[in-house]
Amino acid sequence: MARNAHNGYGQGMPELPDVEGFRRVLAEHAGDRIRSVEVHDAGVLRGVSGQRLGRALRGHRFEEPRRWGKWLVAPAEGPVLIFHFGMTGSLSWHPAGEPEHRHDRVVWRLDGGELRFRDMRKLQGVRLARDERDAERLLAGLGPDALEVSRDDLAGLLAERRGRLKTALTDQSVIAGLGNLLADEICWRARIAPLRPARDLGEGEVRALHRAMRDVLRSSVKAERVPPRRTWLTGARDVPEGACPRCGTPLSRRRSSGRTTVWCRTCQPG
Repeated sequence: MARNAHNGYGQGMPELPDVEGFRRVLAEHAGDRIRSVEVHDAGVLRGVSGQRLGRALRGHRFEEPRRWGKWLVAPAEGPVLIFHFGMTGSLSWHPAGEPEHRHDRVVWRLDGGELRFRDMRKLQGVRLARDERDAERLLAGLGPDALEVSRDDLAGLLAERRGRLKTALTDQSVIAGLGNLLADEICWRARIAPLRPARDLGEGEVRALHRAMRDVLRSSVKAERVPPRRTWLTGARDVPEGACPRCGTPLSRRRSSGRTTVWCRTCQPG
């Protein structure tokens, strides 16, 4: 039976909770030997050929994977696989011989089944680092993982930003792991307008923002996705003429940098 973490196809790009789900899928097979690597579409490979990927990994065993923001890091007895899932990527486990999906781009055949990297749009993909030091170099531009950021760290990070709060929260060099859905949900929970200047937040607002970020991430990680619950902003944002789940005010929308920001003008005055 296939083991799938939710891949975000219906809700936008995978964010930290989705990637944590993919990490758990891979962690269940740490210690399994890689028998072969089949690349069906080299369009998802970044900086490595299909041949080199196969040569580097064949016969190795996956070790315990880890996540940093939206990136999944998978050591394999020397070489290190690095995944980024873009807008439509996923990693899932399947029994050997199960029919493949047309968007399965890379398949790792292991002792007891197959890991499949599936991606419709191919905006990001799979990288191969020579070793842990090389992996650290590839990820050096990332900010701290959103699950690890303390309240004081968050205050310092936001105080240094000139732009809007939403922009700061979704900038992976500031905080790694937050995307469109999480940032809007966190701002809504904290009752702070996402278009406010990031560095103008007061101490109480930073405290509320940090508490909201912690609570939203914990619930989302448990669900392995940003859940579209009726009591969450995510449960109303895609509803035509959606209203705030808390006060009933029609939700406001603004498109910026190709993404839609959603908020409640009553609960989040700004």
